[in-house]
Amino acid sequence: MRAIRYNINSGGGYMKTIKSLIDKQDDIDLAHSFYDACSNKEFKCFTEQIDLPQQILQNYTSSLEDAYIESCNCKKCRGLSSCKNKVKGYYYYPIKENQILNFSYVACEKLKEKEQKEKYKENIEFYEMPKDLLEASLKNVYKDDKARLPIIKYFGEFMETYTEKNPPKGIYLTGSFGSGKTYLIAALFNEMAKKNYKSAMVYYPEFLRSLKSSFQTDYTDKFNYIKKSPLLLLDDIGAENCSSWSRDEVLGPILQYRMENHLSTFFTSNLTLKELELALSITNSAPDRVKARRIIERIKQLTINLELVSKNRRN
Repeated sequence: MRAIRYNINSGGGYMKTIKSLIDKQDDIDLAHSFYDACSNKEFKCFTEQIDLPQQILQNYTSSLEDAYIESCNCKKCRGLSSCKNKVKGYYYYPIKENQILNFSYVACEKLKEKEQKEKYKENIEFYEMPKDLLEASLKNVYKDDKARLPIIKYFGEFMETYTEKNPPKGIYLTGSFGSGKTYLIAALFNEMAKKNYKSAMVYYPEFLRSLKSSFQTDYTDKFNYIKKSPLLLLDDIGAENCSSWSRDEVLGPILQYRMENHLSTFFTSNLTLKELELALSITNSAPDRVKARRIIERIKQLTINLELVSKNRRN
C-alpha cells in the first residue's frame, strides 16, 4: 500500500483546505438546524417577515427560536402577572440592521399600557407617606358613609374649577382616628395628577424630623419644594412635638408663602382648629398665643373646615 504524504510546510495550502472544509461543514449544520426549525410553519412565517435570505437567517436559528417562543407567549398572555417571558413585560425581538440581525428586549403592549396608566405617579412627591396611597381612587371611596358626602361633593367642585392661575381653597379635614381622611385626599391628588397637576403629600411629624436633620445638606431644597408645590397635603398636623422652630421657622413661612401665592393647601388632623391652636401655643405666654393664633388664621385663609367622624376602617 502506498503511503500518502502531505507536506504541511507547502505554503499553508493544506491548512486553508482544512479550514474551508470545516467552514463548509458548519454551514451545512447551520442550514440543517434552520431547516428543522422551519418544519414549524408558524416559525417559518415568523422568519419570513424579517426579509433576509436564509443564508443569513440560519446563523441566528437559536435566537430566532427564542424570539418566536416569546412572541407566542405574548399572543396568549392574559396580563403582566402571568407573563412567561424571561424578562417580565418584555419580549425578545429581532431587529434587522442592513444585512445582519440584532436582538433586543422590547416592552410589550400590556407593559406600555400599565406605564401609561401609572405615569401620573410622577406628578406626586411623597415625604414619609405609604406608597400604596398612590393607588387611592375616588372610585374606591366608601360611599355608604353619609359623613363623606360633603367631602366628595367638594372634591367634585375642586376638580371642576381648579386652575393654576385661580386655584380653589383646600380643606382642613379633622376627624376620628382611622376614618380615612388621608386616603380621601390622596385619592383627590391622584385624580389631579392624572390631569398633569403636581402635588406633594407630607407626613408632617416625620417631615419635621427629616428637615431638622438636613441643616447641613438639602434643607433648603426640601423646604422650598414643599412651600411651592402647586398642591400640598400636610398630613397629621398637630401630632408633631411642636417647638418654636417648627411653628415659626417652618409652618409659618410655608403657610404665608402659600397664602400670598394662592396655592391650594390641605391638612388632615385629629385636632380641631381650636385644639390645634392650643397645641401650637406651646406655652401659655401671650407671645406664644399670638403666634399660634396667626398660624390658625393662615390655615383659615387657605382652607375650608370639614369634619369626618366615622368608624375606624383600619381595624
